[in-house]
Amino acid sequence: MGILDSLSPPKPIFSPNSRQAHLFTPTPSPKFRVFASKKCNLTTTATKIIKKSVSTESNQSSKAAINILIGAAGITIISLVGPTHAAESSSSSLFLNEPSNALSLPTWAVHVSSVVEWATAMGLVWQYGEKSGYESWKGLSWGMVPLLGGALCACTWHFFYNSESLEVLVALQAALTLIGNATMCIAAYRIYVSSQERSENL
Repeated sequence: MGILDSLSPPKPIFSPNSRQAHLFTPTPSPKFRVFASKKCNLTTTATKIIKKSVSTESNQSSKAAINILIGAAGITIISLVGPTHAAESSSSSLFLNEPSNALSLPTWAVHVSSVVEWATAMGLVWQYGEKSGYESWKGLSWGMVPLLGGALCACTWHFFYNSESLEVLVALQAALTLIGNATMCIAAYRIYVSSQERSENL
């Protein structure tokens, strides 16, 4: 009989104070309550630690991102400023090799353009004398030659940084300027005389 009782299904537990049958739920023991509370405390502590570690990792990742951005900005600034500084230093080293009385680029532009304009004017005056038949105008073109020589003397002296050994060019420029002014006055007078003769013959 003992074996048969052990094989038979368990009998439901009925409450003595109720007519309706219901399953009996046993109350947990005090030891189980202590264990459950400890487990809950451990779970809460673990959750706090995980949250703290996650926040720490997020702060570290944000700091790392900020550091990366700062580094990239620094590299960009260095790459932009470096070549400019190098160009300025190289250009300043080139200017330092020249003496203090060296002419600037705009001054050289004025000198060269003046010489080119004067030579062009000489050629135009010569062509006018040929096409118009007024030979006296060709004399004006010849009278402009000494002034062109004086301009070339000045440019040559400046090209060699106003060297004291070439100061003779300054005196030669002054002489050619005087001669050129005189020859141009003579050429202008000849043009006046020729124009008066032509007007009288008309």
